[in-house]
Amino acid sequence: MNKTNSGKSDLKKKAAHEAKELLILFLYLGFFFCALATYSMLLLSEYHVSYLTYGFALINALVVAKVILIGDYAHLGKRYEGRPLFVSAIVKAFLFSLLVLAFHALEEVIKRIVHGADMATASREIRIDELLGRALVVFCTFIPLFGFRELRRVMGEEELHALLFRSQETGKPDLPAEN
Repeated sequence: MNKTNSGKSDLKKKAAHEAKELLILFLYLGFFFCALATYSMLLLSEYHVSYLTYGFALINALVVAKVILIGDYAHLGKRYEGRPLFVSAIVKAFLFSLLVLAFHALEEVIKRIVHGADMATASREIRIDELLGRALVVFCTFIPLFGFRELRRVMGEEELHALLFRSQETGKPDLPAEN
């Protein structure tokens, strides 16, 4: 195989890996964001306010998943990978939550500018309490996510997959049976 075919093969593998990562992140975040949307709708139905937010929750999940991949490419939190997994997972959850917070703040400013506000007005109109509340929810959602990602990094993808999705008998056939 020549270098051109090898380069295309590597590019296809990278694209497939990124697509798989994006799908996994999207499904995980989509689950949590749709659960949160359901909770919000149930709370607001008490006040006779009804709206459907699942579409927004799924779009948000896709955007946040892509932000996580961008953070991965920027090696966000890599320096903490030598620490205990718990510490590494918490630090990465915090750092990636800050990155998502920054993207949400930028998104809010852009939305206001598109609707006719100037930059100063758009910046002043941002509801910091809402953004911080959203960041707290994202942080709590990220803790188990980054816990599993750190576990996968240390154990390897195949070993973690075997641990999570195979029974003990099929995963470790050489263990003696319990009496």
